[in-house]
Amino acid sequence: MATARTPVTVGKRELSLSNLDKVLFPRDGYTKGDLIAYYRGVAPWLLPHLRDCPLTLQRYPDGINGPSFFEKHLPKGLPDWVARTSLSSPEGTRAKTTYMLCNDEATLTFVANLASIVLHVWTSRVETIEEPDYVFFDLDPGERCTIKTLASVALEVRDLLASIGLTTLVKTSGGMGLHVVVPLAEGYTYDAAKMFAEIVAHRLAHEDGARISLERSLAKRDQSAVYFDFLQVGRGKTIVSAFSVRARDGAPVSTPLAWDEVEAFARKRAGVPADVFAAFNIKTTPKRLERDGDLWAGKAWKKQRLEPAIAKAQKAWA
Repeated sequence: MATARTPVTVGKRELSLSNLDKVLFPRDGYTKGDLIAYYRGVAPWLLPHLRDCPLTLQRYPDGINGPSFFEKHLPKGLPDWVARTSLSSPEGTRAKTTYMLCNDEATLTFVANLASIVLHVWTSRVETIEEPDYVFFDLDPGERCTIKTLASVALEVRDLLASIGLTTLVKTSGGMGLHVVVPLAEGYTYDAAKMFAEIVAHRLAHEDGARISLERSLAKRDQSAVYFDFLQVGRGKTIVSAFSVRARDGAPVSTPLAWDEVEAFARKRAGVPADVFAAFNIKTTPKRLERDGDLWAGKAWKKQRLEPAIAKAQKAWA
């Protein structure tokens, strides 16, 4: 059976899109055409988060209920005009991996046409590949964790970091969790960022061990608590990009939030995080962006140095 092809011009590039009516989200009926339309629609806000960052695709050729796979190597059929970079292995071997860079709408359209629902990026860019743009804290709620607990823990992270002079940003993971981010000034290595993340994690677990867990083993972890994952900070580790879709019913989107929204979540008496975050999806996010813009853009993205914060922490947390 021949594949249905649709020619499209994106900028100066000619692409051939395939099977636009293929359903990727069966419960909701969203098709590959809907996914492409979403990514093209939010491109002005999404692309700054992707530009020059090595990209790993999470592809769902048969939809979210079918098999999926990660692809960090260049996909077959990649046009010559797509930007790319070759990097040594994070494990320190001589082997190199050539990653795609998604720097324009045409590349984003090509990526979406591969049924790449989820976009995972490094936290550094090609020109400063050994220096992360930010350090992030992945807050992963257990199965019995409420939105109130998750939001309250995120506010604890914000307030602890504020107490040592750091400004934070926050977004939904697009699934169940929250990502709290500290934009960094230039010059920090991944090792330095990871060391700082570990210090913060242990301090928070010390202050609120009832709600914050550092236990790696899922079987041993308290499922009513929030797992504070600082081990995702490191060279070659990735984060789901802001405005990336997630492969879940409802097509939720990883969405930057205002802290007052998190405060409102912390006042809820009940609710499951994934159900609350489902409100941020491929239908609502474009309208939110048109209204509010990217809450992480412009002056909100305040690059910060860690030395003054560490000095304050050493005095306050001794």
